[in-house]
Amino acid sequence: MTSISGKDLARALERRGWTLLRIQGSHHIYGKLGDTRRLSVPIHGNKPLKIGLLHHLLKQASLTEDDVG
Repeated sequence: MTSISGKDLARALERRGWTLLRIQGSHHIYGKLGDTRRLSVPIHGNKPLKIGLLHHLLKQASLTEDDVG
């Protein structure tokens, strides 16, 4: 899997029903109605996310690599 930027991941989360709750510095905090989980997505321009962090966020959001690409 190739890494994507935080902006691209944020767009994919919003398409899947996650909403932006707040912004704290360069981290966008997302939540979903009826779900207690919160996702903190670092947005640093178009800088790609590291693979481990990307896999962790995808797993927490119950997304697959195909959902993002």
